[in-house]
Amino acid sequence: MTNITQQANEWRVSGDVLMDNANAILSQSNAFLMDDAIKIDFSEVTDVDTAALSLIMEWKRRAIASSCNVTFTNLPANLTSLAMLYGVTDFIPISTS
Repeated sequence: MTNITQQANEWRVSGDVLMDNANAILSQSNAFLMDDAIKIDFSEVTDVDTAALSLIMEWKRRAIASSCNVTFTNLPANLTSLAMLYGVTDFIPISTS
């Protein structure tokens, strides 16, 4: 089961992030506030496809519109590979902490 939760300024994504459920994850996240700075943690994500990149880009656009700084942590290796393949790594602010 895929889930996204918010605790203070950190969002945690868990489960699969695939075309089948990306819209549901996005809908859930629309209820979350984007304040000064947020971190979106992928440490509990089990499988991804290109829909995960679409979600990241949408969250990045939303953060810019809200004047919020967003960083992404613990991206799965296959998601990082997809970002490199599509040439979007420069657009994804990644934090190692």
